[in-house]
Amino acid sequence: MGRIGPLEIALLIGLALLLFGAGRIADIGKGIGEGIRNFKKGIRDDEDDEAAKQLPAKPDAKEEDTQKPV
Repeated sequence: MGRIGPLEIALLIGLALLLFGAGRIADIGKGIGEGIRNFKKGIRDDEDDEAAKQLPAKPDAKEEDTQKPV
């Protein structure tokens, strides 16, 4: 008792199709997928930014101290 079987799942899907229509459900799925993709991209960008901050800055060749012969 209390478990959802395959018949109940099929009834829920059928009810959702009747209420929202196939096109609306496809749009909802597309929106959720884009949201997840953007979230993952944001996490990846933040990790790249943190890694760049932790690396020491490389000095330019022009700014290096060069010794001139005396």
